[in-house]
Amino acid sequence: MGQIAVVNFVSLDGVMQSVLSADEDRDGGFDQGGWALPHVDDVVERFMSETTAAAGALLLGRRTYDIFAATWPQADMNDPAVAAMNAVPKYVASNSVRDLRWANSVLLGADLAKEVSRIKAASQSETLVLGSGELLGTLIEHDLVDEYRLLVMPLILGSGKQLFTDRKSPRRLTLAATQPTPSGVLINTYRRRAED
Repeated sequence: MGQIAVVNFVSLDGVMQSVLSADEDRDGGFDQGGWALPHVDDVVERFMSETTAAAGALLLGRRTYDIFAATWPQADMNDPAVAAMNAVPKYVASNSVRDLRWANSVLLGADLAKEVSRIKAASQSETLVLGSGELLGTLIEHDLVDEYRLLVMPLILGSGKQLFTDRKSPRRLTLAATQPTPSGVLINTYRRRAED
């Protein structure tokens, strides 16, 4: 069985909104887009490149899919991470997207929990979730995430969409690895913990 791994940039106070660009996501009047870029150093770049190149598939929400589909097909295919992003299956969770113009893209059905469970059962590799805040809420609610790789940036934003918004029940995780980077980012890997 495959696994679902979430890979996301987050601020110290848990914000994941509009990490790379001012225009990525202005919902709620968020005007601090691009906040992660000053902290992206060689270690962060290498981590993201290796993680992406090793993925067997991507699982994306509509907004993230649209941003990636407009960028990655035109990127340098000599980069292993770019080649992987363009080659792997891309599963898209959306009620509104109709134009899946990026190669190997598949629109998931309305029962997202069932669809993702099917993907995990049929896979022997890792499916990465990048960005995709609304999708993440559903995955967390249905306990479908096996691993979180969080790149915690050394700043507090004070507002913005949070990574973890489901406060219904606790989730027990195990810290599997941590790596500080020269710019002060902590790359923390957490795994789902077996029930006690």
